[in-house]
Amino acid sequence: MGYLLILLAIFLWSSLGIVVRLSGVEIHLLIFYSLLVSIIAQGVMLLQKKSQAASMDLKKLSYPFILGSFLLLNNFSFYFAFQNTTIANAVLTHYTAPIIVAFLATVFLGERVTVTLLSAIATASAGLWVLLDGFSFDMVHGQGLAAGLVSGVAYAVVIILSRIYAGYFTPLFLSFCTNICMIAMLLPFIRVLPFAAWMSFLIMGILHYTIAPILYFKGLQTVTANRAAVLGYLEPVSAIFFSIIFLKEIPEVHSLYGGVLILFSGYLTIRGEN
Repeated sequence: MGYLLILLAIFLWSSLGIVVRLSGVEIHLLIFYSLLVSIIAQGVMLLQKKSQAASMDLKKLSYPFILGSFLLLNNFSFYFAFQNTTIANAVLTHYTAPIIVAFLATVFLGERVTVTLLSAIATASAGLWVLLDGFSFDMVHGQGLAAGLVSGVAYAVVIILSRIYAGYFTPLFLSFCTNICMIAMLLPFIRVLPFAAWMSFLIMGILHYTIAPILYFKGLQTVTANRAAVLGYLEPVSAIFFSIIFLKEIPEVHSLYGGVLILFSGYLTIRGEN
């Protein structure tokens, strides 16, 4: 069940690039108002449940702030990549994260690295390498590619922290507190409200900042960080699919070959866990 929740969250997140590209809004405004929609939705959901806040250890309230800091860095750099290079370039450089997670998880989480997991990472990395062959490393895309790599490092830290904090918070409460922290960090830079982009704020606030994180945090309670990271390699495949439909960005043939390898790495991950 944990795998299914993570895969569903990844599918929702894979449509992010389309919304970011079509919104036409500055990145900090897009993140801020989408988060605002999210905390309203999450606040209503929390009111209908028994609040965790009453029994919360105050010392642990710093956890959502730490997680929010890296998540904000991840989001900002990821969205910058969407706006400055192709969707494929952005998501594929972003997914250097699983390779980083494979090493961080052994240090901070004490997770055992199995032969099957290493095979899955190697297969996914090979798929990423095949896809990289079609990248255009000119000045136009250079900033977007660099931002994608930065978001990959930040995302790796987010996966590790989420795995650590999942035992202290319910998924909904962790997502709610993390979003509030990100809003607080962005608030000093907000000067306008772009009403024309209200649909983008609504879609991202409900789907990408409310439903997807809750599904992902819930899945991390039963799925190891390493395996969640490798399953994340499926996002580039879905993202490229969305870019073909909505943006008419047709990938090269080698991108399709790389996508097959990435899908196979996901299969290896699930089989290894079973």
